[in-house]
Amino acid sequence: MEIKSNSKITGLGAYLPEKILNNHDFESMVETNDEWIVRRTGVRERHISAKNEYASDMAIKAVENLIEKYNVRVDDVDMIIVTTFTPDHLSPTVSAMVQGHFGINGTGTMDLNSGCTGFVYGLCVADSLITSGRSNKVLVIASETISKVVDYSDRNTCILFGDAAAASLIERQENKGNFLVSGFSTDGKLGDNVSCSNFSDNIYGRLVGKNRIFQQVGKFVYEYVIKNVPNGIRNLLKKANMTLDDINWFVPHSANLRMVEALCEKLNFSINKTLVSNEFFGNTSSVSIPLAIWKALCDLKIKAGDTLLLYGFGGGLTHGGLVITW
Repeated sequence: MEIKSNSKITGLGAYLPEKILNNHDFESMVETNDEWIVRRTGVRERHISAKNEYASDMAIKAVENLIEKYNVRVDDVDMIIVTTFTPDHLSPTVSAMVQGHFGINGTGTMDLNSGCTGFVYGLCVADSLITSGRSNKVLVIASETISKVVDYSDRNTCILFGDAAAASLIERQENKGNFLVSGFSTDGKLGDNVSCSNFSDNIYGRLVGKNRIFQQVGKFVYEYVIKNVPNGIRNLLKKANMTLDDINWFVPHSANLRMVEALCEKLNFSINKTLVSNEFFGNTSSVSIPLAIWKALCDLKIKAGDTLLLYGFGGGLTHGGLVITW
């Protein structure tokens, strides 16, 4: 059963920090090399935020890119939603700082933290607000400065991540919307496998070893994703009476190219019809999905009317997806 929707994505902008960290740069930091990193992850480069550049700064620049590229106005948005697990502050929120920068009056603001699944959650919240009649125009921004919580002495994690932001504009359309079906799943009891502590140093009594430093159990996460995400995708499509044959582009979270390739193999879906962003941007958490779409739009891959399957997975543990037409 398809969901009722009156929402359409009408624009997508992005921002990438100026500094680039390539694989050769890691050779003086940890025991690794370019060939090993590419073979294991598919990542060649990643962008790194400046010391005094934070999620709010990058979110603002992504919105500015959106405005410039699509010649749109944002002073009349009803809600600003920012997805991030690396906010500047506990308070004020990144979304409130975006509102303050642009001086948007009469808008609500909220930050969502669902890890790498965050952008899909953000889109679904925006669609709910619009379809229910509570909003007409919503900004959904993903912004992550993961480099600020990465342990650069841990070669298994530091090579993966990069910083980026992407801003999308969601608007009401009176006829049938472009959001077709969505679905989510959470395994909170397994949350310590992808963690970054704040006030508490334990999760369900299990000690988090490094204070405010991102950690993940890579092998466990890989196996969890390969086991659970294909069924999540099949269940999502079944809800809409669709199959993978109906999908023009699969847009998974770009955690690791080898993981994405394994997912495609498990689903019997062509990697050539899969949009990823990690080769030159790394794993950018909640930004990876909109960044892959942004790159594909720049490359003129996506056409009007194409059907996209967006599927995120990561911290929480969470996974979930959304099917849209472009």
